[in-house]
This record gives sequence, structure tokens and C-alpha cells, in this order.
Amino acid sequence: MLERHKTILEILQSQGSVSVTDLAGRLNVSEVTIRKDLTLLESESLLYRTHGKAIPISPYTGNRHVNEKEHQAVQEKRAIGRQAASMVASKDTILIASGTTILYAAKEMVECEELTVITASVPVSQVLSQSRSIDVIQLGGQVRESALSVVGPFAENMLGYFNASKLFIGADGVDLDFGITTTNMMEANLNRMMMDCAQKTILLVDSSKFGKRGFSKICGIDKIDQIITDEKIPQKYLEALQELGIEVTVVKA
Repeated sequence: MLERHKTILEILQSQGSVSVTDLAGRLNVSEVTIRKDLTLLESESLLYRTHGKAIPISPYTGNRHVNEKEHQAVQEKRAIGRQAASMVASKDTILIASGTTILYAAKEMVECEELTVITASVPVSQVLSQSRSIDVIQLGGQVRESALSVVGPFAENMLGYFNASKLFIGADGVDLDFGITTTNMMEANLNRMMMDCAQKTILLVDSSKFGKRGFSKICGIDKIDQIITDEKIPQKYLEALQELGIEVTVVKA
């Protein structure tokens, strides 16, 4: 590997992303040379090229089954879930979307008193319906096998009858340019409609989701009121989110 290639990779690891123009200036070579370098490094799966710049890995995330995702970043998700549950008040009415981090939050809400929950997630309904002090409204519709959550017009129509103080929502990706994303178009649409029914939208994501993109956009980052994540969140994301006026709660796993 050329010394220039090693330098490019070192810059990527320290910055998270870098433009072709910036690399050309720092390495004192032409942009054509840098583009060739990036093409070679991408072919070796050492970086990913996008829109005139390079990033360490591909930002795109595919659809995975909930059973697989539930066993990833477990400590982080539990800590995020505990923090989310602490925000729920007695006699509250909340909306809960789908996702494994969301499920960990639901498990922490079992002891809540006089709580009303409207949810798209079948596992969340199963967990919370075991409590006599929690009323659970399961949205209806087509059940996604990979996520065990409902999507489609029946669920969307039901939302028109409800209003909630908070929406707890998950995501497959959080990107500063593209926004909040998931891997399913119908789920993204349902999530947007949930946001219209809630006074506050709270995003629950572990730090691995930052810099990633799913297939379908839920909303721009500026539409989120609060984000709960773990302490491994990239510093550039933390600073950018705070500059946007978004409340970021960082928990220790």
C-alpha cells in the first residue's frame, strides 16, 4: 500500500469523512489522482465513496430480522431504554413505534402506573399487556415478519383517533444530511404519521446508527425533539445535533 493511501485512511479514521478537494490539497496531488486512490481503496473495502467525499464504511444498512438485532449492543439499548422509561409519567398516554431499542424501553416501562400505550410493535404489546396498570392499544394492519410490527393503511387510519404526549421512535440510520431513516417504506410512513399525533418525538438509537442510512427517510433531523443514545456517539454528531437545538441525552452502558 502506498504511503499516500495510508495517510488517506488515517485522515478518515480521525475525521469520519473527507472531501476529494481537501485530500488533494493536503496531499499536494491532483483531484484526479485522489479519485483514483479512492476507487482503489473502495475496491479493497477499505472505505466508501459518496458525493465527492470518502467515509470509512458504507453508510447503507439493510433489513435484518428483529431476533438478530435484539442481541446487538444489548447494554447500550438497556441503558437507553431505562432513560426513556424514566421520562414516562403516571397517567401518561404515549406512542411507541417498533425496533429492538424500543422493545428494551418497553421492558423498563412495565412498572409504570396508569399508562396508556399505543404501539405498532407486537413484542411491545406482549410485554406491556402483562401489566394490569397499563392499557395497550395495538395498531392493526399487515405484520412485517422481519420487524414483528404492523404497517399499512389500517394502522395509519387508527392513528387519526389518538393524541399522545410522547412518541418513542427507533431508526436504522441517523445521517446529518439525509436525516432519520429505516429500511422499510411503509414503516417510515407510519412513523411520520405517529409524529403528527405526538406532542414530542424522542428518538432512541444506539451509537452505531450514526452515519448510517436506511432505504426510506422518516424525517429530517430537525423534526426530532430529543435523542437518547449512548456515550459512543461520534463527537461531530453530538456537536452538530446540539447546534440544531436538539436535546441529546447520553447514557452510560
